[in-house]
Amino acid sequence: MRFLKRIFNFYINSSIHVALAVYAISWITLMEYNLPYDETVLYFIFYASITGYNFVKFFGLAKFHHRSLAYWLKFIQVFSFVCFLLMCFYAARLELKTLLYIAFFGAVTFLYAVPFLPRKMLFDKNQNLRSISGIKVYVIAMVWAGVTVLLPLLNADYPIGLEELLPFLQRFILVLVLILPFEIRDLNYDSLKLSTIPQKIGVKRTKIFGGILLLVMLGLELIRHGQGIRFKLSLLVVSLVLGAFLYFASKNQRPYYCSFWVEGIPIFWLLLLLVT
Repeated sequence: MRFLKRIFNFYINSSIHVALAVYAISWITLMEYNLPYDETVLYFIFYASITGYNFVKFFGLAKFHHRSLAYWLKFIQVFSFVCFLLMCFYAARLELKTLLYIAFFGAVTFLYAVPFLPRKMLFDKNQNLRSISGIKVYVIAMVWAGVTVLLPLLNADYPIGLEELLPFLQRFILVLVLILPFEIRDLNYDSLKLSTIPQKIGVKRTKIFGGILLLVMLGLELIRHGQGIRFKLSLLVVSLVLGAFLYFASKNQRPYYCSFWVEGIPIFWLLLLLVT
C-alpha cells in the first residue's frame, strides 16, 4: 500500500495528472471540430505540459538547493528531462507556423518562473510574472485556452476566425473556475501580496463569482454554431460537477481534493464524450 501511495504521489507531483487534463481538453477541441486525432500535437501538448509545469514548480528549489535535493525531486527532474526530449521530438514534427505560435506561450511559461522584472514594479523579491499582484490565474487561464483551443486548430490548418473566439473564452473561463478551489485551499499559505481572488473578495463571493462564470460559459455554448447536443449536454454535466466541487471547497481540504479530483475534471469530460 505504501508503494502504491508513492506511485500515486509521483503521478500527482510530477504533473502527469495536470498534463492529462490539458491533453484531454485539447483532444476535445479536435472532436468538437470533427478533426482527426492528431498524435503529434496532442503528445507535444502532453509532454510540454509536464515540462512547463515542473519547470515552474521546481525552478526555485532546483536553483537554490541543487546539491541537497530530495530523492523524489531528483527523480522528477530526470523524468522532466525525458519529457522535454519527447517534447522536442514531437515539436520537430509540427508545422512551422505552429512552432512560432508555441514560442509565445513558451516565453510566458519561462517568464512566469524566472525573475526578470525590476524589483520596484513588484511587491516581493521574486521578480517574475507569478509574483505580480492578482495576475497569476489569468496568465494560467490564457495559456491553457491558447494551447488547448488554438494550437490544435492551427496545426490542423483549420481557419481561425471570430467564431473560434467563443471556445477560447469558454476554456479561459473553465480554467479560471478550476483554479478557484486551489486558491481557496491556499488561503492559509499564500502571501497577501499575491491578491488572489479569495483574498480580495472572500470565499463566499469567490464561489458566487465562479458560479456566474460557469453560467456565462454555458451561455456562450448556446450561441455557438455546429455543436451537437452531445457536446452541449457534456459541458452542462461538467459545469455542474465543477460547480459542486467549487461549492464544497474550503481552506481545510482533504489532500487530493484539488490536486486529483478538481484537476481531473477535464479528464472526466473527455471520458464522458468518448463513452456517449
